[in-house]
Amino acid sequence: MQTRYLYLLRFILAISDLLLINVCLFVAYHLTNKYSQPLDFNLYRHNIIVSSLIWLLTTSVFRLYAEEIVFKLVLIYRATYKSVVLHLFIFLIYLLVINQLHFPRYFIITFYSLMIFGFLLSRFLGTALQDMLKRHFKISKPVAVLGRNDGGLKLASYLEKQPSFDFLGFLGDESLYVDDFGKLIPAASTQLQTAANLGIKEVYVSLTTDRMGDVYHLLNEADKYCVRLKFVPDLNYTSAPFNIEHMGEFPVISLRKEPLKNMNNRFKKRVFDIVFSSLVIIFILSWLYPILAAIIKIQSPGPVLFKQLRSGRDNIPFWCFKFRSMHTNKHSDKQQASRNDSRITKIGKFMRRTSLDELPQFFNVLMGDMSVMGPRPHMLNHTEQYRTIIDKYMVRQFLKPGITGWAQVNGFRGETKEPILMEKRIQHDIWYMEHWSLMLDIKILFMTVINVLKGEENAY
Repeated sequence: MQTRYLYLLRFILAISDLLLINVCLFVAYHLTNKYSQPLDFNLYRHNIIVSSLIWLLTTSVFRLYAEEIVFKLVLIYRATYKSVVLHLFIFLIYLLVINQLHFPRYFIITFYSLMIFGFLLSRFLGTALQDMLKRHFKISKPVAVLGRNDGGLKLASYLEKQPSFDFLGFLGDESLYVDDFGKLIPAASTQLQTAANLGIKEVYVSLTTDRMGDVYHLLNEADKYCVRLKFVPDLNYTSAPFNIEHMGEFPVISLRKEPLKNMNNRFKKRVFDIVFSSLVIIFILSWLYPILAAIIKIQSPGPVLFKQLRSGRDNIPFWCFKFRSMHTNKHSDKQQASRNDSRITKIGKFMRRTSLDELPQFFNVLMGDMSVMGPRPHMLNHTEQYRTIIDKYMVRQFLKPGITGWAQVNGFRGETKEPILMEKRIQHDIWYMEHWSLMLDIKILFMTVINVLKGEENAY
């Protein structure tokens, strides 16, 4: 469904954005030298490359130049805003890593102020240019729908909303074009000829499964008038929210949306997991681990880390790490921690309340057994217990377990005394699986930090 204009627009937008970033950087450099402290030219030149690479990374994360976003104004503005915010966040982390905290604040403020203003101006001018091209040039593909059946009506409603298409309406009101004897009715030939006379080169036909045999008759007639036919099976989308994918020549129907089955999405999530867990291990665990280890050892004999087999992705068990927060006992693999649990040590209470006991799980993330965000891993006996009494419980096992998740930031964490509490947790886990996006992961991360800072009622 891509036109030449849309194809070129994606490249023009990407190149112009990259030029805009570098112009803003250039202006910010000279303004900083003039009105603030002098900035080393070699550092500026180095930051040209860094800033451009970060922009390419952030725009790929939010798919700014993807086909489904480029032609929708609201989505372009939203993706641009998110890309600028993430660019700032990554650039500040980069300055921290290379030990450039003394970098002029004036430069950073000026650079990102210019970026925001520049993108607002470029998006406004781009919208005006696009409207002008639509009015004076045929940049949209003229299309029509053959047949006014239920599927055709839904198809027409979709085509009307697509900026890359110029929907010219229906070709006749009939819903049947081949009679019971396998012959094309005259109206079909007339309507296809009309489409050719109007300059319509692409006609969409909605067919129910029992009429798929009509395809060859319609196709042979359309070929006579140099009109392309596109057939859309009418599978009653409203009653079954399924997705259709292709495996070679075979269409495959799946009844559940799973964004993380897409390899590109899985790659982005894994890169985020590796980078974020590495930063936590290097900058937090490197000094906090020995401190907590010493306190744990002093307060209670036993290992520093508590290792427990838990259910992982595809229900494959893995060893989950935590700082030991209890006295060593025989019930840790069967009994959940409860409020005022006598097994919990003094330092354990503090770690569980602040979620510090979960920090070693970043090693699990780095090894690939877990993700930063995902359904919390349960004990093996809990998996066996709840799978028999809670509908769709095992669906959550399609994902890697996480250190934090959508259920946890919405209050469903800790002890589950009643099955209804576990049902709510499972509902949130499945919702996360079906609605995953990198932005949702970042939202969960910020909500987790906020919850930890203000304290959580179920953290014990």
